[in-house]
Amino acid sequence: MTRFSADALARTTTLRQLQILVAVARHGGYTRAAEALHLTQPTVSMQVKKLSNHIGLPLFEQRGKKLQLTMAGRKTLEASRDILSRLELLGGEISSLTGEMKGELHIAVVTTAKYFMPHLLGIFVQRYPEVQPRLFVTNREKVLQRLSDGEDDLLIMGKVPEELAVEATPFLDNDLVVIAPPGHRLAKKRAIPLKQLLQERFLLREPGSGTRLAMDKLFTDKNLVLEPYMELGSIEAIKQAVMAGLGISVMSEHNLRLELDSGKICVLDVKGFPLRRHWFAVHASDHKLSLVARTFLDFIRDEGSLILHGNYSPLSA
Repeated sequence: MTRFSADALARTTTLRQLQILVAVARHGGYTRAAEALHLTQPTVSMQVKKLSNHIGLPLFEQRGKKLQLTMAGRKTLEASRDILSRLELLGGEISSLTGEMKGELHIAVVTTAKYFMPHLLGIFVQRYPEVQPRLFVTNREKVLQRLSDGEDDLLIMGKVPEELAVEATPFLDNDLVVIAPPGHRLAKKRAIPLKQLLQERFLLREPGSGTRLAMDKLFTDKNLVLEPYMELGSIEAIKQAVMAGLGISVMSEHNLRLELDSGKICVLDVKGFPLRRHWFAVHASDHKLSLVARTFLDFIRDEGSLILHGNYSPLSA
């Protein structure tokens, strides 16, 4: 881009247009982006059109029912994210100079972390009322996409991606246990061989989930082939299926507190279990954390386990 055209673009482009472009790309269309931004759909469409005119090339193209970024759109989106991220970081740096802890905190978590992350965020916000949390819950595939796109400050997951350059901080044990309905024939057995589970109807998450990856690796390492009886797309669906007697499953103990306390689900004593894993807070290696994000990372690393295991007192905060 020439000096003249860069100056012209700087004079005509607004930060709001960049925010709108990012929202349309994230939500895959004008309508959902408008809802997320609390704007009208025509306003969103008009601002994208203006930005496109400033760039001199179309930013989106319609392919069937899908709205997709053009090459110019992808380049503009990348620059928009860089600019907005730098402004957010600047806001955190200015707050740190004044000693204030405030600003947005963007956290994306895999679905299995939704059972404890809101609790940790709630206590963090009690301590720092000026922080505005933004929690996004989705599957592992989309969390990794958000990580690649730099959409969040931190991502919470049970398995660190090896294919991406990231920094990962373990902050909480994540014990996987074998669960069954209380009246199951194995409920009172001890030291059940792993191989014996192959005789049971196994309910599993879809391929690609963190728990499924851990289970597939465990059985493969033991030269065993695990054939799922049913594949279900959510933790809640699996819990309901187990309680209904459809089979057994493996799940993070953090996701079972209510069911274990009420006696609706029991944990089987299987050799090799609990399968010890960890929850990690992850961010891209080249991503500089804001003051709010760094403080939250320190908070969950130092206090997360105490809070979730009932050993936390607000008086000690």
